[in-house]
Amino acid sequence: MSDSLAAIVRAILFILLALAMCGVIFEFAGYSAPQMFQSIVDGAFLRRNALEHALRWALPLFITATGVVISFRAGYFNIGAQGQFYVGAICAAFVAEWLRGYPAAMVIPLCFAAGMTGGALWALWPGLLRLRSGADEVITTLMGNFLAGLLLVYVTAGPLKDPSGSGQQASSRPLEAAYRISTSSGVSPTIIGIAVLVGVALWWLVNRTAFGVLSGLSGRNPTMVRWQGASTWKIGLASFLVSGALAGLAGTIELMGPNGRLAGGFLPAHGFTAILIALVAGLSITGAAIVAFFFGGLASAALYLPVMAGLPSAAIDIINAAIALFITARSRFIDTVTKVWRRPWTTS
Repeated sequence: MSDSLAAIVRAILFILLALAMCGVIFEFAGYSAPQMFQSIVDGAFLRRNALEHALRWALPLFITATGVVISFRAGYFNIGAQGQFYVGAICAAFVAEWLRGYPAAMVIPLCFAAGMTGGALWALWPGLLRLRSGADEVITTLMGNFLAGLLLVYVTAGPLKDPSGSGQQASSRPLEAAYRISTSSGVSPTIIGIAVLVGVALWWLVNRTAFGVLSGLSGRNPTMVRWQGASTWKIGLASFLVSGALAGLAGTIELMGPNGRLAGGFLPAHGFTAILIALVAGLSITGAAIVAFFFGGLASAALYLPVMAGLPSAAIDIINAAIALFITARSRFIDTVTKVWRRPWTTS
């Protein structure tokens, strides 16, 4: 069994432990744990159109998670995928609005270019602060998320506000139908093709290029990278840019696909889930595809929990948080179990 596959299997075991813990908690709270598990399985994979719903969430999550994998492998904890996702969608929305009426064959590529550029630039400034002054990228990218969220509220209530909107939540005007790359289902050959292309390109980048080898080595031993004559500064900057561009790409897909417009509450937890996917996948591109589909299934199951188990849809957030807790604690747990297991053999 390869190391990546073994890491995914171990991660799945910890996910099952997290689900078991949530089942106990919900049982004590007066809900039925068996019904909760049944709802998750049915909603994620068994119900009619469940697989399509799972794929709807899995595709943008996978694209965002691959960007997180690139930055984490290089040793930079870019947790600003959410903000880069927002800014990418905002930039694409501005282009679509300014070029309204122009041919789709011209507007759609420009929207994607703007979205990826916006996401990359939003990742650039925390990257420069980290590389130039040593500023903690966890803090700066986290602040970037808040700033991007406020920017989203501003543009949907200001420059891009739909003048005909009367709802409580401000939003931009709907994109022209010709600019949409999917219906509200969020699944189309175009989006699937983009996800496959991103997956193949990132797998090749990580496993078949000098950048992939050096960025992975940079995350573990930057001194060794410098001995090889490579620049850790350039590797770090490239990692931030690629990571941000992919998050911006995912934001553009959400805008031009299932959402069709910007809104204040535009997928608020998307980027954070992508970070969890990258960690569960052990920073593997192939693993990220598998894990993204699993979390896409969980997101799909959120529709069934209130109906079948009486749980609020926010229960999925609790489950995600429990999974994050177990996954981040797994290294310490495995070390402790290993020491306890080896102690009798070393003392005998």
